Amino acid sequence: MRLCVYIMLIAAHLGSEAVVSGSSGRVEKTSPPESCSQVKLKPVGQCGGNEEECPYQITIPPLTIQLPKQFQLLKKAMTELQSMKETVRQLKSACLSCSLQRDSTETQHRGDGGATAPKNKNSSNAIQKMQVKMTKMSNSLKNAHTHIKDLQGKLETLRHPNMTECPLINSPIHIIAPRDCSDYSVMKNMKNGVYKVTPDPRNGTFEVFCDMESNGGGWTVVQRRINGSVNFNRTWAEYKNGFGDLRGEFWLGNDRIHLLTRAKDMVLRIELEDFQGVHEYAKYDLFYVSNEFLKYRLSISKYSGTAGNALHIDKDYNHDQMFFTTWDRDNDIYSSGNCGAYYGSGWWFNACLSANLNGKYYHKRYLGKRDGIFWSTWPNMPKEHYLTNNRQSFKTVKMMIRPKNYAP
Repeated sequence: MRLCVYIMLIAAHLGSEAVVSGSSGRVEKTSPPESCSQVKLKPVGQCGGNEEECPYQITIPPLTIQLPKQFQLLKKAMTELQSMKETVRQLKSACLSCSLQRDSTETQHRGDGGATAPKNKNSSNAIQKMQVKMTKMSNSLKNAHTHIKDLQGKLETLRHPNMTECPLINSPIHIIAPRDCSDYSVMKNMKNGVYKVTPDPRNGTFEVFCDMESNGGGWTVVQRRINGSVNFNRTWAEYKNGFGDLRGEFWLGNDRIHLLTRAKDMVLRIELEDFQGVHEYAKYDLFYVSNEFLKYRLSISKYSGTAGNALHIDKDYNHDQMFFTTWDRDNDIYSSGNCGAYYGSGWWFNACLSANLNGKYYHKRYLGKRDGIFWSTWPNMPKEHYLTNNRQSFKTVKMMIRPKNYAP
């Protein structure tokens, strides 16, 4: 009975656009979407007039797979099954007639007094032939089932899991709109230079300088000093929009720094070099700049490095949570004047500073007012001289940010 059901299920689907045995074990008819080429199942090759020897092929674009000749046997099996169905009906009718006539026919008495119905040789031969055919068909179907399962396993490794979709073409993953330099680094663009980034599509795209070599790469540079060619004593509007040359000295712009630090959790790395060739760095695992409405307030903490934590020496000299100040916009907490105007730069002044990387570029040590590029905790300096010693000048300064979860 199971065999007949199995034959009926398969045969009912012969001639359809595609027959697929899915992971659920069911036989399903699927029609490809309009955007896909049609799946085809057809005989192929020279059959020699014998349909049983005619193999089939199935075409699932872009694949064409040869199927065993048992597929043709399934079609023939359906025809024979219909013929046998009629034979069984006739046999049932004959048996019923035999039962009704048993009382009026001669009986053969057994030793125990029982009786058996007379043998009908024609019916016996027909049943025997039918059993032979069923056995032959059963073997053929088992072989076909084995071949189908093998082909199905091979097909599963080649096709998309969803047969109703077009096959996908493997292609490199591209980031459509890099949000910062780390996205370019992921795409294996490991060359320093100017790139376009889009931290927030609503605020447009702009250019930045990417450092792809320092400490694992992926850094977006927000400030750089190299030779004193750019004046950093600028207005609020200029610090807001940025100034200088991305390939030389520049300030990226407070609006852009805000967008970059809002899009992702950023790490700040400050690299300094003095005129004696000493290189040190300060790293902060939390760096965020608020928007203009909040006066570009600085949030910075979790220091590590070799240059010392000049941005937070103690409660009196702490730049964390300070507003940005320029000579024309006083937002510091010094009650007697404007730190930006006095020190000639824009910065997150307190009252006034223990660090200022936007100060005047001096080519040698200087005395007096600390209006140069200033980092009070520069190495080999006793703590008691942080704010009182001769002024250290710096040859190069670089401020750059990168996502906290970035993995080189």
